Amino acid sequence: MRRLLPLARRLVMMIGGEAMQSAFHFALNILLLHRLSAESYGLFALAMVMGGVAITYVRSLTAVPASIWIGRESGRHRAHAYDVSFASGAFVLSVAISLVTVLLMLAWDATEIGSVGIFVLFWSFRSHLRVSNFALGRPGLVALSDLGFTAFSVLATGFVVWRGGDLLHETFLALAVTNALGVAIMLLGMRRPIRFTLRASMRRRWLGLWRSVRWSALSATTVTLQGQAMALLVASFAGPAAYAPIAAVLVFFTPLRIVAGAIANMVQPEIARLVGRDDAAVWRLMGLWTLGLGLVGLAYGGLVLAVLPFVKSDVLAHADGWLIGLFSWAIYFTTMLYVMPRITLESLGDFGTVALTTGIAATFGMALIVALLLLAPPDWVLAGAAASEILVAVLSWTAVSRRLAPREAGRPFSLRFLSGRSHG
Repeated sequence: MRRLLPLARRLVMMIGGEAMQSAFHFALNILLLHRLSAESYGLFALAMVMGGVAITYVRSLTAVPASIWIGRESGRHRAHAYDVSFASGAFVLSVAISLVTVLLMLAWDATEIGSVGIFVLFWSFRSHLRVSNFALGRPGLVALSDLGFTAFSVLATGFVVWRGGDLLHETFLALAVTNALGVAIMLLGMRRPIRFTLRASMRRRWLGLWRSVRWSALSATTVTLQGQAMALLVASFAGPAAYAPIAAVLVFFTPLRIVAGAIANMVQPEIARLVGRDDAAVWRLMGLWTLGLGLVGLAYGGLVLAVLPFVKSDVLAHADGWLIGLFSWAIYFTTMLYVMPRITLESLGDFGTVALTTGIAATFGMALIVALLLLAPPDWVLAGAAASEILVAVLSWTAVSRRLAPREAGRPFSLRFLSGRSHG
């Protein structure tokens, strides 16, 4: 029982913070679903997709490596050095992806380019700080930042709606400000000078880590293609308005992704400490958390499918909401089933395998999505995305089974990564 209490506290802090944010984003999406046109709601959803792309890259290139290497460093000074290096890299990466988002908004003839770019920058950088602070053992600070972000986001968006101006533009401005506030709370709570550096020591540290980080970069690209290509392809083939009903239904299932992400952030540092030392414990963690996530996915998905027929909106007027919901459930439920092997492969430093599995699935999924866009209504493209996720699940579990397999019965498991023979 004494061992369960700290775990329960960490889980409440992590899930609690994610739940607050998820609830706010869910409510905001429902509000905008009923107040925006299909074109404007499609642009909002695509901007959120680009925010998700930014978070994927930041997580893969800075947040997860920071969590792994900080967790392995026993010296406080070296852990701090890694924290500064990865935070500096995260900020540069956030700025770069926000500029890409601005260019895409211009291509889609959006006028909210400035506010969207700032929003993506601070949202992705806040994501990095959340993961690194969990790795540094500061869940309370993360929870405080999440609370501040959520509370002020509710107030700010409420004011935007009451004011009655340009709802889409001002909503992104409000989200940019509240994400910046969440960043400020974490930086101030660290109680040390805020450091950002691109000097030689930071570059040397990155070069020393590049052998693993380069695979993480490729992994981020394949994960983005595998997870977000569907939205970008639909918008490119049929325009933002065609993506709007798909995005409207997908938002009902995003709490599942939030829960899976929170569990991953909590469990990954522990798995990183266990791999190579007690792989049987790694298997137990993967099995128990996958079972729990699977049960949550089944229960929640059934509830959403029961509610969807009663949702009325102009955005959904010409789409088959139940069909989109069924495919969306398949996507998110499958994602929850492979989150544990995914973070285990990352903890092993096997970013090459993660990149390979998602790359294969992305290629297969994109080909299927393009075929469906040419042969069927846009509602059916989710079938291609679901098939891609199922393939990732199969390949991920197969890969982690091979990496953690004992060389011979009765002997401890071995890891080539820890002995200096990493993949890639």
